[in-house]
Amino acid sequence: MQIVDSHHHLWDLERNAYPWNKPEDHDRGWGDLSSLKRTFNVRHLQAEARAAGVELVNSVHVQANWDPADPVGETRWLDEVAADPASGGLPGAIVAFADLSAENVPAMLAEHAEYDRVRGIRQVLNRHDDPRLNRAPRDYLADPDWQRGFARLADFGLSFDAQIYHHQAGALANLAQAHPQTTIILDHALMPAERDKANLAGWHDAVARLADCPNTVIKISGFGMVDNRWTVDSIRPFALHCLKCFGPDRTMFGSNFPVDRLMADYGRIWRAFETLTADLPTSARDALFFGTATRIYRL
Repeated sequence: MQIVDSHHHLWDLERNAYPWNKPEDHDRGWGDLSSLKRTFNVRHLQAEARAAGVELVNSVHVQANWDPADPVGETRWLDEVAADPASGGLPGAIVAFADLSAENVPAMLAEHAEYDRVRGIRQVLNRHDDPRLNRAPRDYLADPDWQRGFARLADFGLSFDAQIYHHQAGALANLAQAHPQTTIILDHALMPAERDKANLAGWHDAVARLADCPNTVIKISGFGMVDNRWTVDSIRPFALHCLKCFGPDRTMFGSNFPVDRLMADYGRIWRAFETLTADLPTSARDALFFGTATRIYRL
């Protein structure tokens, strides 16, 4: 099976002191985090793909919380990685970090955009009353400074990877409608973290509402972060609802490695995706596994 992995991370713990790489890192309900606190590079990603029996055609690196004082440092490093002949040109696309509320955001975006592989920006927006789920200390979507920074993405032809919970969908839909020229990629199937009846209904409605915005696409990925005991059957309704709302030409698969390696190996993830799409026509499967990611991230 040929794939473009539309969502993975790389890090070199000898090259950079990542803020999250510390013994007191809080419990996220993911179990033992020690395996994350090891360097994970292109060679490791390629080995995972070979062991899984999939052909990794291309890949998209999504910002991995590099030193926030030097966010372009991650881009510089990744550009060096991809230029190394041993990497096979991976990652083919970079989703970099920028604090869109910062005063210097135009200069920061311009610096990122100097690198040919940069395609977009991600700034994690998750907010929740439950501190175990809260990933963003501020409500950036309601912040006028952040909104002005978001508006500058179009100046550089950059997309935005949005990681939110379903109750933030209305604000993100308003943003998408106000900036139709900017592609918004919804990460991790809109993070279905809560499975009670009310939250499931809210998640279903939020996915459908965002799908009504033509400049949005969605990644089916990251299920391990919200369900570390997931099975094909447990993720099936979420994957199929995303597919129903967005269609294969606006949906892509990603591994979220090495984070999701805490819950499943690379082969198990891609076999699950293959099983979920077994009844789809070849053209739809081609879009989901590599066509949509290739188009959206201009690979």
